Amino acid sequence: MHLTARSFLPAVFVLAVAAAAGCAPQETSSSDESSASAPSSAQSAASSCEAPTLATETKGKLTVGTDKPAYAPWFEDDDPANGKGFESAVAYAVAEALGFGKDQVVWQTVPFNNSFAPGEKSFDFDINQVSISDQRKQAVDFSSGYYDVRQAVVALKKSPYAGAKSAADLKGAKLGAQVGTTSLDTINEVIKPTQQPAVFQKNDFAKSALRNGQVDAIVVDLPTAFYITSAEVPDAEVVGQFANSAGTAEQFGLVLDKGSALTTCVTEAVDGLREDGTLAALEKQWLSDAVDAPVLK
Repeated sequence: MHLTARSFLPAVFVLAVAAAAGCAPQETSSSDESSASAPSSAQSAASSCEAPTLATETKGKLTVGTDKPAYAPWFEDDDPANGKGFESAVAYAVAEALGFGKDQVVWQTVPFNNSFAPGEKSFDFDINQVSISDQRKQAVDFSSGYYDVRQAVVALKKSPYAGAKSAADLKGAKLGAQVGTTSLDTINEVIKPTQQPAVFQKNDFAKSALRNGQVDAIVVDLPTAFYITSAEVPDAEVVGQFANSAGTAEQFGLVLDKGSALTTCVTEAVDGLREDGTLAALEKQWLSDAVDAPVLK
């Protein structure tokens, strides 16, 4: 019956169908033109990373967190806002890349462990020698790394452990490190000492314990180790550094709130500073004293 019905369709209907079919490609072409004229995702990302459009804690300002005291060589004179010291300089370079002037950067005191603890943050990003780790990523976002770091051992020159050549040589030592750090992880997971390590709330307390003989050695990042021995505890020396495990570099990253709308933009800024040589230049300027130390096997 369908065939019979079709055989009696008016010619005008057939022509109408053909005309409609002929219009279909034109509609597709119009859609393609619209798609072609729309900004690419890369263009959209670039425009959304301009200062006026960023969803910062305070409109028109960039709030940056770090601990107090703010230690050298990462900061100078315990004043993050002066632009001196590696991390202060990096923070302002990132701010500039995002379109913020120096007078638009607001510094906020954030204790080290609070920066990557679960919970909503009151800063746009935090910069405080926080190593990127999978565990910390469960609670916060990180930018890409802005500094490749190694852990080092510092002991008094008169200590029997000053001549250590390996992790095994340090097993009998009373070691110390700041709580919540990869320095403490290095003690527990790499050195594995026979004595329980001393854990300090701040590096200042660890340095005092070293100076007073309460610990045989402390573990800190390498630039901090060289600063301690050159400026703060001259009777101490850098015993050595640990190679990165499995060839994976430990990196410091900027800390952001979990799911922050700024994470992509801040990461792009850090990547740009690495690619154009800014990070390397700042490292040379502020961390040049952190020369190589013997590698502890």
